[in-house]
Amino acid sequence: MIDLKKLREDPQGFKKAIARKGYELDVDALLKLDERRRELIQEVEAFRNEANEVAALGKDADREQGKELKEKIKISEKQLEEINGKIKGLWFDVNPPFEDVPDNDREVRVVGEKTLFDFEPKDHLELGKTLDTLDFETGAKVAGSQFYYLKNEGALLELALIQYAVEALRENGFDIFITPDLARERFYKGTGFLPGGPEAQTYEVADTDLGLIATAEVTLAGYHADEILDAEKLPLKYAGVSHCFRKEAGSYGKYSKGLYRVHQFSKVEMYAFTKPEDSSVIHEEFLKIEEEIFDKLGIPYRVIEVGAKNLSAQSARTYDIEAWMPGRNDWGEVTSTSNTTDFQAHQLSIRYKTKNRIDLLHTLNGTAIATSRAMIAILENFQQKDGSVKIPKALHKYLPFKKIKLKSLFYV
Repeated sequence: MIDLKKLREDPQGFKKAIARKGYELDVDALLKLDERRRELIQEVEAFRNEANEVAALGKDADREQGKELKEKIKISEKQLEEINGKIKGLWFDVNPPFEDVPDNDREVRVVGEKTLFDFEPKDHLELGKTLDTLDFETGAKVAGSQFYYLKNEGALLELALIQYAVEALRENGFDIFITPDLARERFYKGTGFLPGGPEAQTYEVADTDLGLIATAEVTLAGYHADEILDAEKLPLKYAGVSHCFRKEAGSYGKYSKGLYRVHQFSKVEMYAFTKPEDSSVIHEEFLKIEEEIFDKLGIPYRVIEVGAKNLSAQSARTYDIEAWMPGRNDWGEVTSTSNTTDFQAHQLSIRYKTKNRIDLLHTLNGTAIATSRAMIAILENFQQKDGSVKIPKALHKYLPFKKIKLKSLFYV
């Protein structure tokens, strides 16, 4: 939600900043409404104070005056409600990007060499079918298109990826959570996930205010809603394990096939509550952790700083990691980490206190592992000429096999 205090301080700067994201806002109209809203709040407060003073006198002659004041309060409150409705009509959920965020996506670095083969490589769909680890046909029969079954080594590989990511985050000082897969409307809207773009369209549960979460970011953000945290205990770093559900409405072309864009997947999400002056440092830490996870898996990747025009509504800065995916002969996003500054804290009323003040804190999020896309990268980069797939060494201790072979369940 737009912080009107910040908008008042630099309306033109705010207007230019959100324009870099492709948004337009009638700043003048919004500020006029805000000014009238503040006047009405003062009027109501003044009428109430006067009414309290009159009531304290307890005289019969003042009863009529008390009635008049109550009527004035009623009229002003109705006007205030109308003004708030008009403000809500102009207001929308957007966080300005940092000034040094590029307008367009920028490649920061490439790590590792693109995988080369002396045979014609298969994509993960073909590999999953021949290895009996992935079944989209039955998934479509039971739940609809873009749902799937993981089988045998595929199921165990997903569990191994979760364990691998959780252990990495424990080593980096994160508290580990398994979060609800549902959240109240306030929390998925408050974190920016309705609509927030095609990848974040939320499945809502009929006759309730609940929605299936698109990411554990929603439930982790809500954990401290309406709380004032002690500055000395910050940063708080949480890791959330959850299923993620996304409508994925829209057309994405050939690169959306298979596991890349599905309606349900499992993910380990990083989340942090920090003091504002520390958020940029924590953001770089999140990116470093994501890189270490893929470094140890031995998967080639590149880091992208997302351009302003491609940032999500809630993000002030985002880095993506894109893994090399031989099946498409191109890069594909596998993780994303964003600094949402005080955007979500403002929405969900999450503050911190020092000796001198109470203020909004900053929140950050980042993908440790999205199992579906990590699995694409593993199957396609580690496939062998005989149709088998080697398992990255970093995952060996979590699995009873080191290679997925044709027509077999487990191989030591």
